[in-house]
Amino acid sequence: MSDSQPAIVVENLVKTFAGVTAVSNVSFSVAQGEILGFLGPNGAGKSTTMRILTGYLPASSGTATLCGIPVASRPDEIKRLIGYMPENNPLPEDMRVAEYLYYRGRLKEMSRRKLGPRIDELLELCDLKQVRHRIIGKLSKGYRQRVGIAEAILAEPPVIIMDEPTIGLDPHQIFIVRDLIARLRGRMTVIISSHILPEIEKTCDRVLIINQGRVVASGEPEALKRELLGPARYDVELIGESADFAAVLAGIDSSLQITSEEVPEDDGFRSLIVNADRDEDFSEPMIRAIAADPRFRLRALRRAHPTLEDVFLAATKRSWDVIDRPAAGQKVEILKN
Repeated sequence: MSDSQPAIVVENLVKTFAGVTAVSNVSFSVAQGEILGFLGPNGAGKSTTMRILTGYLPASSGTATLCGIPVASRPDEIKRLIGYMPENNPLPEDMRVAEYLYYRGRLKEMSRRKLGPRIDELLELCDLKQVRHRIIGKLSKGYRQRVGIAEAILAEPPVIIMDEPTIGLDPHQIFIVRDLIARLRGRMTVIISSHILPEIEKTCDRVLIINQGRVVASGEPEALKRELLGPARYDVELIGESADFAAVLAGIDSSLQITSEEVPEDDGFRSLIVNADRDEDFSEPMIRAIAADPRFRLRALRRAHPTLEDVFLAATKRSWDVIDRPAAGQKVEILKN
């Protein structure tokens, strides 16, 4: 596989179960060494798509290739290219950690000479040295998750697929797993499915969101925030007429628009949301303009910083109008309400 060729290419993937469409014409690509966050509500088709990529499920139609190899016609080769960590990873309860990794390494056709040093490396990387001789069934959830990750990357496959790798972990354990995944950047191509959106935002280079079996958003988190939520939003609390304030905003910059207003409370303050079409920070010009105008009294002005959760909620609304569906691999794809 050449360096310029994507590690994963999915084109028009469809999967139906007894007449019910779980995945509908899904297309995307993942570059070599990229970490992709794969998001969607429960039942959106995430796990089905990942199982198709690993060769565990056949697609009803469409194609998927990993490292240039078609999944459907060469599933045995595909399994050698993938490290897969499913949700609720079925680890053997009666094996010790190092024993299990050795067993899995031999199944992955690793030589005994390379396997020992590689296990030592992973025990260090995954912070498992202190439990290497412990029985897996007696480990905490956090340690078990790290054993699953160690097994997935054991043979150093070019592609790693993880379904909910941080589910059930406490904040400290999540931090360890997040740091571990980040270390794979550039070395392996990683797809992560998770409902813990702050972790996805901190870990992944790009996100792909599906809903009801269809891709509804794809791109870098910051680009998606601008496309779906606008470059900037300001929460303003003041006393004064909104029409007068709108005129003041127009004098500062024509892109500033009041998009939401709450009726003034008993104290007379009204809450406004102001959106801008540019990334420039207009906080100080607005504060100066309000302070210089006796018609207004300002209580608060905050520039909001949207999160991936805001993007997720905006992208997964129930009804959609397609405004563009570019070819797989294009930077940003948005379906707008």
